[in-house]
Amino acid sequence: MLKVIKRDCTEVDFDESKISNAIIKAMKNGSGILNRRIAFTIASEIHEENKDKDELSISEIESMVYDKLITKKQRLTAKAYEGYRSVREFQRDNCNTIDGEIDELLNGSSEYWASENSNKDEKLVTTQRDYMAGIVSKDMCKRYLLPPEIVQANDDGIIHFHDMDYFGQRTLHNCDLINLEDMLQNGTVISGTMIEKPHSFSTACNIATQIIAQVASSQYGGQTITLSHLAPFVDVSRQKIRKEVITERIKHGDSLEDSVVNDVVQERLKNEISRGVQTIQYQVITLLTTNGQAPFLSICMYLNEVEDKQTKEDLALIIEEVLTQRIQGVKNEVGVWITPAFPKLLYVLEEDNIYENSPYWHLTELAARCTAKRMVPDYISEKKMLEYKIDKNGNGNCYPCMGCRSFLTPYINKNGEPQYYGRFNQGVVTISLPDIALSSDGDVDTFWTIFDERMELCHKALQCRHERLEGTSSDVAPILWQNGALGRLKKGEKIDGLLHNGYSTLSLGYAGLYECVKYMTGNSHTDGDVGTEFAIEVMQKLNDYCNKWKAEENIDYSVYGSPIESTTYKFAKCLKKRFGIVEGITDRDYITNSYHIPVFEEIDPFEKLEIESRFQKLSPGGAISYIECADLTKNISAVLEVMKFIYDHIMYAELNTKSDYCQMCGFDGEIKIVEENGELIWECPSCKNRDKSKMNVTRRTCGYIGTNFWNPGRTEEIAERYVHLDDHKLEGDKN
Repeated sequence: MLKVIKRDCTEVDFDESKISNAIIKAMKNGSGILNRRIAFTIASEIHEENKDKDELSISEIESMVYDKLITKKQRLTAKAYEGYRSVREFQRDNCNTIDGEIDELLNGSSEYWASENSNKDEKLVTTQRDYMAGIVSKDMCKRYLLPPEIVQANDDGIIHFHDMDYFGQRTLHNCDLINLEDMLQNGTVISGTMIEKPHSFSTACNIATQIIAQVASSQYGGQTITLSHLAPFVDVSRQKIRKEVITERIKHGDSLEDSVVNDVVQERLKNEISRGVQTIQYQVITLLTTNGQAPFLSICMYLNEVEDKQTKEDLALIIEEVLTQRIQGVKNEVGVWITPAFPKLLYVLEEDNIYENSPYWHLTELAARCTAKRMVPDYISEKKMLEYKIDKNGNGNCYPCMGCRSFLTPYINKNGEPQYYGRFNQGVVTISLPDIALSSDGDVDTFWTIFDERMELCHKALQCRHERLEGTSSDVAPILWQNGALGRLKKGEKIDGLLHNGYSTLSLGYAGLYECVKYMTGNSHTDGDVGTEFAIEVMQKLNDYCNKWKAEENIDYSVYGSPIESTTYKFAKCLKKRFGIVEGITDRDYITNSYHIPVFEEIDPFEKLEIESRFQKLSPGGAISYIECADLTKNISAVLEVMKFIYDHIMYAELNTKSDYCQMCGFDGEIKIVEENGELIWECPSCKNRDKSKMNVTRRTCGYIGTNFWNPGRTEEIAERYVHLDDHKLEGDKN
């Protein structure tokens, strides 16, 4: 009987099924084509050729398998098998390979860490501390936290297991919609200190920033608050100020005439609103959380979120102040007003603000000026969102995203009411659609076979995320689970109830729809015929899988148009390594984000938004569209026309304007990307300054605004962006 010598020197009987099973796993991660006959044949041949021997070592068998796969022209499977072997050896040997990576980070020689996140400065000790923890976390994941097939698929760019650098700490999750209303109205606890209901608007803003900082340090993704939860405290301040004014005027014998008192109260209230808003803006942008960055905060401005007339008027005052301060910007280190990255602003377009005769049209005009100057706010269409987000009661819902684009699915709480605030996302795994297409060699039947296999791989990876959170005690982050941000659980209570029944979500991300469709059909997904039909079919299949998993497990899976800020470069590199240069598919250093029309395609801005709206509806877990713009500060009417179009046609969109500054010469405009000897370089068009430490460049790169520059792939993508709207475009273009 042929024996196999294992690595620990123990002996077991030769088993053909173990060889064939290993080959089948490699096929799933390699070509994606399951050819069980070849797997069984190879196992049988190895047995037959060695049956007269007494023993074989594991390494000998693995070499034979690899050679036979090559002989049988299974190149991608052979590569995957070799990768699987490497991962298994890495996990078995328990070796430490992270010293070099940490050394590169600390001495500043790593291109990856220098551009991993455009809102992190890798030179800062706070960022380095976070990155070092991330390196250790990824090492843990690769060695024993994740199954080897997930690790290999992630390394090969078949999938991307997001935020692996935080997965080691089992209690961390992704994005939040903070229940600021509960925390302010009913009190909260911060760092063991009771915080009662605030007695003024400015105090409410100060507490809000403390909550934001605490939440950011207890998770790793984006978070959103809404100004509607702060609006009631304007009247609290108004009444408090009125009492103070009357007391002062009585003391000094001044007139108590209503009109005079009202004027004084209104002036002081305006100053308090200004101070409160300034507190949020400056506190958020100057905070450094334990993640080594400012909180990834979004602020929602939604008038229809409040019903009381006075509160809505007060909300409008806050919105006006937020937009006014953002138009001004913040001062950089040399005292020049520039565009800040945070907080991100979300402006909901609705009946009360979208038309010239609407009562809050003046806010929309202000928002347009702000977009032209500072690239925010982004725009949510209440009209379209009410169409897309239908709850189980049959009602439409409108609410903000969690961070840059991650949207919750509608949820009805135990009181029979829709609920969004206090909910969160458990994590994301993204599939590379171009890899499926290229692995299929263009055959449609093979494509869908591989697609099914990759979906199960994604499902397994998402289950890892969910299972990692299960059993978490509320004690690990009281601000989240006990004190109102995401729940009011008891001490020691598990958060498991919040992981099921649709309260939170798991996101199945996707990338490169354009490249996938282009390779399979020869057409872009914008062609309105074959390409678009195939793209819609792919998107529907993603949703079908999420619905299936949800029904089976009572966990809310949803399709998510992934941001992939740095992963767009990783996927592109992996595709080149696996398939070589394929013209129009792998010949760039980036792949297209989610369903987006490729940045280099010359297309009318209104047509772009119209086409992409079809795919937003099929991305219920998150999506955002954009149009690239030139300087529109002198063409606000064009911005307003785009906003009206967004309201009628697409749920969530943004305008990418330019706002840069050169510290060498004072140039205030668009700093360009130039190519020199194959390298892309940022250069001031005025003084030719190329020192990135002496310029402020702001670009949208993943829904958020980035200010710390980008990796080569993302830089190439930015350089190739077609300008959809410039100051020569006429309003009539949309027709």
